[in-house]
Amino acid sequence: MELVELLKLLGIVVVIVGFALKLDSILIVSVSAVVTAIVGSLGVQGFLEILGSNFTSNRSMTIFIMILLVTGTLERNGLREAAAALIGKLKGVTSGKLVCAYGIMRAFFGAFNVGFGGVAGFIRPVVIPMAEGALEAENKEVKEEYIEEVKGMASAMENIAWFFFQVLFVGGAAALLVQSTLSSLGYEVEVIDLAKVSIPIALIALLVSCIYFMIRDTRLRKKYYGTNGRGGK
Repeated sequence: MELVELLKLLGIVVVIVGFALKLDSILIVSVSAVVTAIVGSLGVQGFLEILGSNFTSNRSMTIFIMILLVTGTLERNGLREAAAALIGKLKGVTSGKLVCAYGIMRAFFGAFNVGFGGVAGFIRPVVIPMAEGALEAENKEVKEEYIEEVKGMASAMENIAWFFFQVLFVGGAAALLVQSTLSSLGYEVEVIDLAKVSIPIALIALLVSCIYFMIRDTRLRKKYYGTNGRGGK
């Protein structure tokens, strides 16, 4: 592969380095896009044309970008601090309970095909600061290793809730995809029937996930904060 072709991969390098250094996610994506456009010889005009055409033709991507911009603006103006302060006022809240509460909320709105921006748009700026606020309310040190585990649990809950509950929305792409797949296999089913049989599976998946994350959080708290869950600064 020629050097010129390899240079076009610099955008990927920017993403990897940016996330490794834990820089702002919106800044990383923006810089990566600009770098890719420059080394790919698109120029400013070509970059804006591609960005504009995709922005108008792909509604989902448009909504995603808008959520990122709004989230970034809110973060800059104290969203993380407000989320942490809110959860700090509540008693007995743990990261496990918080992840379960988020999963229930995500599942409810997922059944109506309503999203919150996923990991970048909601978990990172809202759920994680709440987990940190819950620790601070208990006078515990916010340990990076523990928070990384919480990030994993919250991201997993996001995927589980969205995967199982989006099928319940009869007008959504997920339900239509399942219907078309079954149809190609010779099974003619109505979307509403798919939703009905998916409800108990989705609820079981959510229940099992909540139990698992509650148990896992209990073990993590013992690991990082002692057997009695205490661990002051």
